[in-house]
Amino acid sequence: MSGTKDRIKVLFLCTGNSCRSQIAEGWARHLKSDVIEAYSAGIRPIGVNSRTIKVMAEAGVDISGHTSKNVDELVGIDFDYVVTVCDNARQQCPMFGGRTRHVHKSFDDPYFAAGSEEEIMAVFRRVRDQIKAFVEKLPEILTNGK
Repeated sequence: MSGTKDRIKVLFLCTGNSCRSQIAEGWARHLKSDVIEAYSAGIRPIGVNSRTIKVMAEAGVDISGHTSKNVDELVGIDFDYVVTVCDNARQQCPMFGGRTRHVHKSFDDPYFAAGSEEEIMAVFRRVRDQIKAFVEKLPEILTNGK
């Protein structure tokens, strides 16, 4: 980062780019846009989950315009950090060259939540809030790698 006005480029990566990485990108854009240029992608994108959009809207963050992207679509962007938010993405994360550092922080996948609609939404809300707590600590937590 050559100057104080430069934002760090962070890619949040999960398997489907449906829930967790979308939530992380949404929070980073909402809370940290002054210091972070946020992106999200998936190893095998499946589309943005409608419940993901709903729980973020409940928290005042509009991600309805987000699209689900394959990580291959972002080749050529010189990321400062790639944050894998699930173990599968960590294992299958492609190599990023140059100065890119890898940080792993796994969150439960609300996509697989079961039960009534309210029970499923409770899982989405819990994961949303856990990811918010993580993003609130950015970018400092990235340099520590924890």
